[in-house]
Amino acid sequence: MIILTSNGLSNAKLLNELGKYIKSGKAALVVTADNEYKEKNYHVERLRRELELLGLAVELFDFDKQTPSELLNYEVAELIGGNPYYLLESIRKNGFYDVLKHFAENKYLVGCSAGALVLTPTLNLVDIYSPEMNIVGLEDLTACALTDIQILPHYSKFIKRYDGFEERCAEYEKENNCKVIRLNDGEAIIADGHDFMLIN
Repeated sequence: MIILTSNGLSNAKLLNELGKYIKSGKAALVVTADNEYKEKNYHVERLRRELELLGLAVELFDFDKQTPSELLNYEVAELIGGNPYYLLESIRKNGFYDVLKHFAENKYLVGCSAGALVLTPTLNLVDIYSPEMNIVGLEDLTACALTDIQILPHYSKFIKRYDGFEERCAEYEKENNCKVIRLNDGEAIIADGHDFMLIN
């Protein structure tokens, strides 16, 4: 199961829904996307508390320092936000694609903002807004494609920050013949195979 979120499991309705499936176990809170602060990321403690509300024992995890086989010791993996280009490069470089696919199909894989974007088909939409984040020089923006859903996180927050924010997204949809789900903070998509549910 994949859970795509804008800012984590910050919605009580979402926690209640996930509580139907997740009863206990261990969660890896993956801090790799914040290439600067890692475990000192401002949101880490809140994200940890949210996972603990599901009865999970939470440990921090870093794709840059640990191995894919170590991730298999957990029932839930949550990828925090930060830089989606850096995170995608780390997934590729350190061989985490297969284990993330295993989580999507057999366990619980949560993506938060950038952590959600890398699970979708492509970073092309992000590149329209924030190409300067591509500090690793990624040329192939194909993401993990563990779901065919495309999202735009922090929608209501960013619509005031970027000129033509909605117009650029609508143009992207038209040019790529796709639908982008705009996610506000607190909203999430639970995807299980081809079925998905929007929680708002």
